Amino acid sequence: MNWKSSTNDVVRRATGYRLVRDQQHGPVLPLPDQSHRHLVAPIFILSSVRSGSTLLRSIMGGHSRLYAPHELHLRDLQVDLTTEYVTQSMKALGLDKRDLEHLLWDYMLAREVAKAGKRHLLNKTPHDVFMWRRIEGCWPDARFVFLQRHPYAVVRSWHAARPHWSLEEAIDSALKYMETVEEARTSRPGITVRYEDLTEDAEAVCGRVCEYLGIDWEPEMLDYAKNDRDTFRAGFGDWTRKIRSGRVQPAEPLPDPAEVPPRLKDICAAWRYL
Repeated sequence: MNWKSSTNDVVRRATGYRLVRDQQHGPVLPLPDQSHRHLVAPIFILSSVRSGSTLLRSIMGGHSRLYAPHELHLRDLQVDLTTEYVTQSMKALGLDKRDLEHLLWDYMLAREVAKAGKRHLLNKTPHDVFMWRRIEGCWPDARFVFLQRHPYAVVRSWHAARPHWSLEEAIDSALKYMETVEEARTSRPGITVRYEDLTEDAEAVCGRVCEYLGIDWEPEMLDYAKNDRDTFRAGFGDWTRKIRSGRVQPAEPLPDPAEVPPRLKDICAAWRYL
């Protein structure tokens, strides 16, 4: 193998680009266009808290082509430009804090997908919903799965997880997530699924998600806990007895419409739960 081909291989593995040859000065690395990302068509589950996103993520992560890690909290993975000097230096390169964070997110996630031997990222952290526009800005080819659950069931579960809150505080918090899910869902393409349908027939629901993603359903996906038990802990997603059982558990009966607090009526109607 000659120097040129071996160097090309090393650079391609490290950066994703091939060297090109300048007639006067030899090999140079071409500048990627601004939209280049290592991660191709990542998938993001957008949902409220307490909506079953850990269950959906765990089942889908059993697919041979999907890398679905525990909650990554990307919004909190930030670049810190600690001085005016470095801020101006990066500005001279055409980069600001947000650009650098996008580069960090993209490289880190692409690296993890490659390490797992998979093809695509499927990511879920409930806080992701508050930066759905930024996700789309970082990855213009991003795909979205919108996960719904009966809004009052969400609130009751959220309240039970935070007993020091009042019911109104739980509504305040959960409603922000749900309204932002609806904003994203009505603003861009994606597939919408329901938690209640997922618990009733996980194969049908996840099969529909697979079809949307252009991949085949794999029956072993239902054995979701086989390689995923270590992620069922606080800060990584759901860690309750239901998810740890390794079996899809039936959802609780839907709340009686008469029980639904007035503040939740609009989102219940938008999601066709009334």
